[in-house]
Amino acid sequence: MSIRNRRTTPIRYLLLLLVILGITLALSPLSLVRDRTPAAVAPIPQTDAWWMTQHEHALARIRQGNIDLVMIGDSITQGWGNEGRRVWDTYYGHRRAVNLGFNSDRTEHVLWRLDHGEIDGMSPKLAVLMIGTNNTGAHHDPPEETAAGVHAILTTLRTRLPATKILLLGLFPRTASADDPIRRINGTVNDHLRAYADNQHIFFMDLSRHFLDVRGRLSQDLMPDFVHPNEHGYQVWADGMEDMIKQLLGK
Repeated sequence: MSIRNRRTTPIRYLLLLLVILGITLALSPLSLVRDRTPAAVAPIPQTDAWWMTQHEHALARIRQGNIDLVMIGDSITQGWGNEGRRVWDTYYGHRRAVNLGFNSDRTEHVLWRLDHGEIDGMSPKLAVLMIGTNNTGAHHDPPEETAAGVHAILTTLRTRLPATKILLLGLFPRTASADDPIRRINGTVNDHLRAYADNQHIFFMDLSRHFLDVRGRLSQDLMPDFVHPNEHGYQVWADGMEDMIKQLLGK
């Protein structure tokens, strides 16, 4: 071997090692994304004190029993007890209903609540579930991960409450314009959710059209902040699912 070859061979090896190292570093983030558990399916509680207090109040109500209908979700569902109270009393007060909507909840928070007593000892005829808009909006989870979180909740409900029918609601439209990115993201989530319905145990309903005009614009007369319904919005919501509620409750 010539002196020149002896000098260039180590350089070639060094260059090869650098190329291999570069490829490894480039692929590592992709591997981490592929292999990590999405936050949307990993049960955790919220950390604010009010949230745990509300959880304890929910457990106290559940221990009383006598529950035929349970609604599970975030602040939009929680609002049945505020802006939607009159509508709730009219439609659900006689149906032995319990509101398990918690402000700011994402799918992972609902999973934690279900794992920590909020469906223990109950066997309602129907559970109405709407969750995920805080995953896509506040937490910026991809649609597939948000949908995976909803699927995990459905799996928990079907496993723990095998006799309970589930009405899975599509995420409500948010933001004024139909072209807003978050509106499109929530629409993609709903496309995934629709596929989870078997029409035997899980039923899907998308009420979006009830809140939109012919151009897809969200009415501020129904959702003043373009997220949360007012009393009129809750009336539209209740009317929109009443026939399905009757059917699934068997009355």
